[in-house]
Amino acid sequence: MKQYGVSIVPLLFLIFSYFCIYMGHVISLLNHKGGVGKTTSTINIGAGLVELGQKVLLIDLDPQANLTISLGIPRQKTTIYEALRGEGELVPYNHKPNLDVITSSLDLSGAEMELINEAGREFILRELINQVSDDYDYVLIDCPPSLGLLTLNALTSSRYVLIPLQTEFLAVQGLAKIKQVIDKVKMRLNKQLEMSGVIATMYDSRRVLNRDVVDTIHKYFGDKVFKTYIRDNVALAEAPAQRKDIFDYLPKSPGAVDYLALSKEILERTK
Repeated sequence: MKQYGVSIVPLLFLIFSYFCIYMGHVISLLNHKGGVGKTTSTINIGAGLVELGQKVLLIDLDPQANLTISLGIPRQKTTIYEALRGEGELVPYNHKPNLDVITSSLDLSGAEMELINEAGREFILRELINQVSDDYDYVLIDCPPSLGLLTLNALTSSRYVLIPLQTEFLAVQGLAKIKQVIDKVKMRLNKQLEMSGVIATMYDSRRVLNRDVVDTIHKYFGDKVFKTYIRDNVALAEAPAQRKDIFDYLPKSPGAVDYLALSKEILERTK
């Protein structure tokens, strides 16, 4: 289909994707700084929502595949990389009842360069999620620690964004940039996008610095900061070594208590 010598098929695709409405709640967990508890939060919020009776899909969109590794999932024939390249659809891996995972692999590190010339490249993940979102109450996307094309795909696919933030001074730097990116995506690509909240992680109330950082993010984000702080808890670091989420590893630990409370808050905000 051409008009004035120019194909309008890509344009129609963009218009369709732009106005598409999701049945489930799609949430990206985003921070371009590594080591802030992003993958830990994705896994344990997902598991916490399952504890609360929800059916959840986790998408590992990080080329480091930390989410996939943390849950002990073996290499799958079709990962998120093959799906983004158009070599297959999303193939959920059932990790446990009501918790499925779209796995990742190191191959994903080349995806941004390989997709750069694709028409509608910002909407590829959105189209893939549309095919499975009706099967889940929540879809959680573990974004890579960067603000490139993969993250852009996640934001274009999402209704909500959560920002895990380690309660340390350096972790606060760059928050303005993250908010700027979210605002631009909302304005240009995804009108439904909303920053649902900031998650304070690795928090120790005995440390003055931790308390000061929390005060700072409260001044910047106000009631967007979740009331539940994820306390610094060794069990959260041990659970991935056992290839388990915190509820399967130590269900009565402070980490499990905190993530269950946070999951309840997320339910309230998104319902």
